[in-house]
This record gives sequence, structure tokens and C-alpha cells, in this order.
Amino acid sequence: MAKILQVCKLIVWDECTMAHKRSLEALDTTLKDLRDNQSIFGGAMILLSGDFHQTLPVIPRSTVADELNACLKSSNLWQYVKTIQLTTNMRVFLQHDETANVFAKQLLDIGNNKVAMDTSTGFITLPTDFCHITDSKEELIQRVFPDIAQKFNNHNCLGERAILAAKNKDVEDLNATIQNFLPGQLVSFKSVDTVMNQDDVVNYPTEFLNSLELPGLPPHNLQLKKFAESTWSFPVSRMDNYTPRVRASENRLLCLFTHNKTKQKNIVYEKALN
Repeated sequence: MAKILQVCKLIVWDECTMAHKRSLEALDTTLKDLRDNQSIFGGAMILLSGDFHQTLPVIPRSTVADELNACLKSSNLWQYVKTIQLTTNMRVFLQHDETANVFAKQLLDIGNNKVAMDTSTGFITLPTDFCHITDSKEELIQRVFPDIAQKFNNHNCLGERAILAAKNKDVEDLNATIQNFLPGQLVSFKSVDTVMNQDDVVNYPTEFLNSLELPGLPPHNLQLKKFAESTWSFPVSRMDNYTPRVRASENRLLCLFTHNKTKQKNIVYEKALN
């Protein structure tokens, strides 16, 4: 990687608006050192792609001022950035769909702070025709995945739909609720969590390790049903008495497993090849 960074001409940083300004400054320092060049970014061109209307750097237990201070625009390097804007929404343009055009304009109005906002709470009032408002998670699931109990094996239908949430906890709750609509029994797969240095066993007991839920990794107790789709970006497990078959598309996995409860063991996450 160091050799590539030494000779590359262009570095593309997508979704840069979520990055902390220190990350950009660290890249600048690293490139200057690797390329032995004190010019900005060691003389390499950096293409920053993103939209500041969307999510800014996430700073735990922070204020709005903290997030703005962490933003790339607060970095002293931002003065060297030349901004080029995309003025035409190509997705809407290619669809030739007037409703999509209206929706895109409404999104811009929200991003540009042109909608009514409660100054005490910071909440905004969505346009009446912006979306369908549901009263429960079950109703939301029924709207996005109608007749999921019958269509759970229709991969084309499922591939066109998704429910997004800001927090992993909400995603987990939605996944668990959706699985309740599917036929079959839940099968539990548990990870084996150990510390690398056995001297740390006293400080980090197994129960504590099992309680950790890290980004990009499944929970300690992963519960799935046959034909359930998992959106976890993690390798599927395998063991002696367990033969999984996996259909993968990017990070969406379709579980086609068979399992014998009488021979159940703890499962270590391993790499499953497509």
C-alpha cells in the first residue's frame, strides 16, 4: 500500500462528508512523508466526493458545534479545495418520473433548511405527500414487504426493497420482527469469544466478550431461519456437523443451512467462499 501511495496520481475518497477532519489531515501528513514531498497531500490529487446535506461525522455525546468542528470544512486544508457541484439529479433524469422529481426536490428543501422546524426540539414537519407514515414496525414491514410469509423466497422482489434505520438496535429489532413472519424454526448460532492473551482472562471474562456488539460483526447469539436473508457483512460459519450453503450478493447472504440440534456446538466465524 505504501508503494501505491508513493506513485499514485489520484485518490478518490467517497462519502467524505462523514469523515473527521483529522482523518483528512492525517492523510495529508502521511502522503507528504511517504512521497517525500511537502506539497499538499504530497503532490497527489485528492477527489472528495460527498454531500454535506447528509450525515456529518458522528461524535458520541457531542453537541451540534462539536460535529461542525469535526467536519471537513473546519479543517485548514479546506481552503485548498475547489468545489464542483452536480446540479442535475441523474437518477431522476434517467427515470423520467415526475413523482421522483418532486421527492428529490423535497429532499433538497429539507437539506437546505427550507421546511418548518420546531426550535425547541429541532424536529421538522415533513410535507404531507413526502412519505407514508406508519404507526408500528409491523405496519412498516407490511408496507415494504407485503405478504412476506409467501414471498420470502422471491429474491427478485426482496432485492428491490430495504428498510433503513439510523441505529443498529432498530435494524436488529426489525430483522427479528421480520423473521417472525417467516415459516420455520429459529436456529441459534453462537460465537466463541476469547482473548488473545490468556493473562487477560480475569479482566475480560467470556460473559463480557459475549456482550460486545461491534460494528460489522454479528451478535454473539445469531438467530436465523432457513431462507432468511441476512444483511450482516460477515463471513458465514461452518463446523464439522454443519453444512451451510450460501448465496451471496455483495453483503446480503441467503441462508440455506441444515442443522442437527442433537450435535449442536459453538460456532467459530470462518470465511465462507461464494
